Formats: sequence, structure tokens, C-alpha cells
Amino acid sequence: MKDKRLPPEFLWGVATSAFQIEGANQEDGKGLSIWDVFCSTPGKIKDGSDGSIACDHYHRYREDVDIIDSLGVDAYRFSIAWARVQPDGKGAWNEAGFAFYERLLDALEAKGKQAYVTLYHWDLPQALQEEGGWLNRATCRYFAEYAAEVARRFGNRVASIATHNEPWCTANLGYGNGQFAPGVRDAAAAVQVSHHLLLSHGLAMNAMRAVGSKAKLGIVLNQWTADPATDSAADRALAELEYARSVQWFMDPIFKGRYPELALRHHGANAPQVEAGDMATIHQSIDFLGVNYYFRAYCSAETPPRTPPLENGRTDMGWEIYPQGLTELLLKLKGEYELPPIYITENGMASSTPQHDEERISFISRHFDALASAMQQGVNVQGYFMWSLLDNFEWDSGYAKRFGIVHVDYATQKRTLKDSAHWYRDFIKAQRS
Repeated sequence: MKDKRLPPEFLWGVATSAFQIEGANQEDGKGLSIWDVFCSTPGKIKDGSDGSIACDHYHRYREDVDIIDSLGVDAYRFSIAWARVQPDGKGAWNEAGFAFYERLLDALEAKGKQAYVTLYHWDLPQALQEEGGWLNRATCRYFAEYAAEVARRFGNRVASIATHNEPWCTANLGYGNGQFAPGVRDAAAAVQVSHHLLLSHGLAMNAMRAVGSKAKLGIVLNQWTADPATDSAADRALAELEYARSVQWFMDPIFKGRYPELALRHHGANAPQVEAGDMATIHQSIDFLGVNYYFRAYCSAETPPRTPPLENGRTDMGWEIYPQGLTELLLKLKGEYELPPIYITENGMASSTPQHDEERISFISRHFDALASAMQQGVNVQGYFMWSLLDNFEWDSGYAKRFGIVHVDYATQKRTLKDSAHWYRDFIKAQRS
């Protein structure tokens, strides 16, 4: 696209999550999360590291807010560590934990930055895991109580509250293949967990609205197009199933009040147990939809499967760089659903280049082109959050994969703006000139 200029009211931001940056995992009354326990299990994290210190954001948040301010962004998206504010996931609240987020909000407000809060970015209190975690339907009720308390305290201070970040990952990586905490490998469990996550979203929406929160309320989903590798019937069928069991599996209950039939047939005996009233609870209006986009699904039924052409290369995660997929995804969503305003809540790339990260600048720029193209074709996108502000703990990859536009020297915790950070700052400034 020749003109990348987006509407003047378009919101620009950066994003992080609690476990990946905060550290202080047992300070000031914080309880253990499933990721604390998962990291302590040998062989689960590729480099043997953990999130006990991470970026030490718990102690260095003022410096990090100063960096956010220097970038000229409008907003900061971050998550609350459930076990920091409620160590057991139920029962007593931890005032010292809430005080940290109050200090963070104070610092952001002092700089004129809007706060976009996520309630759950994968770090379930370990005490709830010991009662069954997301397989236990009671966890949905505890989550709603937690959501209500956060909304009661902060709902008039923050711009938005998202219930979940990427429930697909919680279900499929946490309970399907065991790659993420809590490390369960059970196909039926993954499907049931996905239903409980959606149910907890609906219950939390009701609970937050009941306390009169003024924040916009929604959910953040990781999404992708599913493209057949060839025009063969097998590849096309595989792509249709992939889209149904990933994107539509979460979108259809929220926006249509039902699960997609193709995915239900595929799950068969593993289909979730759904109680009376569940779908009505899930199927209620949301104020915004957060979309996280990193790559497309390239679907090949051949053995071994065909690989994508990689015209734009791969990220350090091994993911295909496919910017046009963002345009295609957004247009597809627009055609299938009655959507609220959309925010691109995550988009970015892992790169091994420590400072002069031209490949990240190219990645971002091309995705801005794709985003602008979708908006020109009528998709209502109101903001973009770069993933991520800081290099951080990249889940089972440990600290080897760096998504940040700010380099973190983990030995000294020194922060250094990469070239991409300067580029993003200048791009935003140009948008407003």
C-alpha cells in the first residue's frame, strides 16, 4: 500500500504478560502458578530457565513505563498474575499484590498512557490446578469472582479488560500436547478445557458488568487463516477442518452461540460436556475482540507434508512470515460474524539480532501494510499492540527467543532500545504529523 497512514484516532501500543516479565514469583505474598511448577520440572523448558526473575519488571516497572512513554505509544497491554492478587485462586485477596498493579497504573496515568488489562495469560494459581485446574468446572466460577474483583478495583481506571489471552493455547498446548503448563497430554481434556475457558469468559463478562465496570470488556484470540497446500480435495478438507477447530471453535460460541458442526463431528466422543445455559452464557455481546496474528496454517495431507514456499522467510521461532494472511483473516472474520471493534493485540517476531533488527522492522512494516489494506476494505480495527515491549521469558523456549523491541541483558537487566523501537516511535510520530 502506498499510504500507510491510519486514522488519527487509531490506538498504538505495546504488550507484555505477567509471567514473562514480572519475576518476583514468590514475593509479597504471591502464590505459585502452574508455570512456576512447570518450569521446575526437568526437561520442560528448553534452556532450563524459569520465570523467577524474568525481566524483574516487578521492581523495575517505573523504568519500563518511562520506556513506554519514550516510544510515544498511547497504550500498554499487560496481564495481571492471578496468583499475585489471590494466591490460591479463591478465598483471600493479597493486598500487596493489588498494590503493585495500583502503582503500575499510577505510573501509566502519570504519563498519560491507557491501560489494557488481560486477566488470564496462562498462569493459573497452582492451588487451583491441584483441584483439577481448567478441567474442573468450579474453576470457571473462581475466575468470574477474580474478574469481578479486578473490575471492582480497576474497572474505572483502565481502558479495557480482556478475560483470556489465547484460550486455544491454554487448551491445546497446556492440555493437548503438554508443551505448555500444566503439561497434560489428553485430547479429550483439551476439548473440555476449551469449553470451560469459554464458559469462564461468559461468567466473567457477567460478573464484571454486575460491578459496574466502565472498561471495555472482551477477549483475545490467536487466529490464522488455514490455506490448503494444493488444490487437492484432501488438502482443502484439511484446511477447512483446521479453521473450524481453531478459529471457529472459539468464535462461533461467542458470536453464534454454538460450536462449529465440522469440528464437533471431528471431536466425536471427545466433544465437550455442555450443560444447560452454557452457550447462552458464552454467547453475549463483547465490547471488543482482540486478535493475535503471527502466521497462517499451511495444510498439507501429504506424507511428509509440503512446506510453505517461505517467500518472506521465517522468524527465529521457525514460523513462516506471511503478512497478507492478516488481511485475509480480518476480511474472512468480517464476512462470517457481526463483529465489535477489533484490536490487533499481538503481532511481532522473534529475532536473534540483538540491536540492529532490520528484519523485525521489515516484518512490522509489511504487517502494517496488511492491516491498512483490511481497514480500507471495511474492517473496523481500532488499535495495534506490538508484541513485545521487552525481550522476555518465551514460555517453553526460555530466554533464547527474543520478541522485544527493547533488548534485555538478563545478567544486568539493562534495557536497550533496538532499531525497531526507534522505528516504531518514528512511525507513530509520522502518523500524527
